[in-house]
Amino acid sequence: MKLFGTDGIRGVAGQFPLDEKTVRIIGQSLAENLARELGRPANIVIGRDTRESGPQIELAVASGAASAGASLRSAGVITTPGVAYITRSDSFDAGVVISASHNSYQDNGIKVFARSGKKIDDETERRIEADVASRAADDPAGATNWLRDQAGTEKEFQQRYVKYLANEVGSELRLEGLRLGIDCANGAASHIAPKLFERLGARVEVIGASPDGRNINEGCGSLHLEGLQRLVVDRRLDLGVAFDGDADRALFVDEAGNLVDGDATLLILADRLKAKGLLAGDLVVATVMSNLGLELALNERGVELVRAPVGDRYVLEELLARGAKLGGEQSGHIIFPDISLAGDGMITAIQLLGAVKESGRTLGQLASQLTRYPQVLVNVAVQSKPPIETIPEIKAEIERIEREMEGRGRLLVRYSGTENLARVMIEGESEKKINEQAHRLAEVIRHTIG
Repeated sequence: MKLFGTDGIRGVAGQFPLDEKTVRIIGQSLAENLARELGRPANIVIGRDTRESGPQIELAVASGAASAGASLRSAGVITTPGVAYITRSDSFDAGVVISASHNSYQDNGIKVFARSGKKIDDETERRIEADVASRAADDPAGATNWLRDQAGTEKEFQQRYVKYLANEVGSELRLEGLRLGIDCANGAASHIAPKLFERLGARVEVIGASPDGRNINEGCGSLHLEGLQRLVVDRRLDLGVAFDGDADRALFVDEAGNLVDGDATLLILADRLKAKGLLAGDLVVATVMSNLGLELALNERGVELVRAPVGDRYVLEELLARGAKLGGEQSGHIIFPDISLAGDGMITAIQLLGAVKESGRTLGQLASQLTRYPQVLVNVAVQSKPPIETIPEIKAEIERIEREMEGRGRLLVRYSGTENLARVMIEGESEKKINEQAHRLAEVIRHTIG
């Protein structure tokens, strides 16, 4: 039974594997595995985003972990990288995040960080999956009042995270005179991002910061930039930043309302680090989804682009293996391993704003240095996820398209790590041609496994 995807466990709240009994087993198994490794009961911190199902799932995790002897603290509503920071800085044995990131409120999820601030290893995930498949949940008695008792410590953790970002990560950043729009996606950043950037001196205008348990990511945040684009243009702001529900990613809007995605962010930050002599090995880690234009722009600067599979955990693995200092995804997950081993939208925004201030140029001017190849992405709902190369019809169509490209494009077919989707991505010189190719291949996938 496989429960963990590329970003933890995810599903519909209240349904397997996020029903109360299964979540208690997950909490219990995590605590037992940690205790076995440590030779003592585990210390665990738990945080959540703003979904209405969050407190119930948090209580079930705590109940299961407590039944295995763990000591628990709640960080309340806080970003995913905020939990990673607290886990690392306070030497907790694990940090658990209750969040489904950019998904709608009906979904939720469980992510687990190790003491280092990295996500837990695959072996621990497999043990937890085995326990879920083989056991029944214990009686939850004893955890009923746990969340109520944690109210005082939640605020303390949240304040310490903002202080860390402002006083350590952003210690040299002065944003006086900068007019900044922020979209918090009605998520975990809602009560953190405005405080942070005001503390750094910016004049802040905020949208998407009124969570009600059901409006997280709803028409706002990094998946729905239209509101932020209007705000920046109408209010004549210098730029805007949009977070997703758990704020582990950030996308930007320039002064003209144009999207600045993770690829453009990586190029701007690579230039900054290289100018400071801090881009170790002259390489940047991205994923197979990053635009060919990023690779070409970096190559012109003498910087190598290393591509990892999609998923921030794979970007991090490549960063650590190569000793690199910058990596990320087109979606806005950016990792600076010398600062944090988790993607952190707040840290990304601090670093990008630093690049803008130091350059004396607008975000639009900096982002214009990236020339993109046309790219088409088509999602196809699938019933199963067999290896692509084992399906003759799909394999034949891929080979046909690659022959048509004649080496002047890029084709990628992969399954989503969190949804029942096959993703077809094609880049090439002609948008019309690659659009036709992508939909042709999508139709073959739909016919065979859709």
